[in-house]
Amino acid sequence: MALTAETESRLYRSLRVAAGAAAHLVALGFPAAVAVLARPGSSLFSWHPLLMALAFSFLMTEALLIFSPETSLLRSFSRKVRVRAHWALQLVALLCALLGLGIITYNKHLNGKGHFVTWHGLTGLLAVLYAGGQCAGGVLLLYPKLMKNWTLAKLKLYHATSGLVGYLLGCASLMLGMCSLWFTTTVTGASWYLAMLCPLVTSLVIMNQVSNAYLYRKRSQH
Repeated sequence: MALTAETESRLYRSLRVAAGAAAHLVALGFPAAVAVLARPGSSLFSWHPLLMALAFSFLMTEALLIFSPETSLLRSFSRKVRVRAHWALQLVALLCALLGLGIITYNKHLNGKGHFVTWHGLTGLLAVLYAGGQCAGGVLLLYPKLMKNWTLAKLKLYHATSGLVGYLLGCASLMLGMCSLWFTTTVTGASWYLAMLCPLVTSLVIMNQVSNAYLYRKRSQH
């Protein structure tokens, strides 16, 4: 029996709600698990994985999900409030990422180790720098008159697309970090694979959200 268009729409919406709920749980659960493993305060290094997990797994995920019509925790609030919350979360995420980067750089200096000599280190550096640039670029959405030849709708689309690239860089950095000696000696077997799934789950949900926003904009133009 073929599904009606209305039934398909409800099913698709239900799947998006379920996926969004899973993303919320993973976004919070992953940094919590990292905190248990790292035991922040036990060493200088211990703050690095926690801060990076908070930045790229929790804060940035929530900052992007805040615009989801199905799973945003602030969907009952006005768009103005959600934009401000997005800005606040992204700013705190950037501060956490910068602090995490500073800590690992100083820790390597104390131990006489090379800086940014691994794929994890290089990707992490790129992700943090990209996040800084993305936050700076977001100012154009607050003052769109600075870009006279660009419409606000186009600026929003490019900001969202660029933000997705930055988010995926952050998730890639987290996944490469889970290949590090520190993580692999602590987390093994099925637990390691489960941990690797966390950034993948949130990435898929965020990509789906951005692509749907793009399709909605294309439909509204016709």
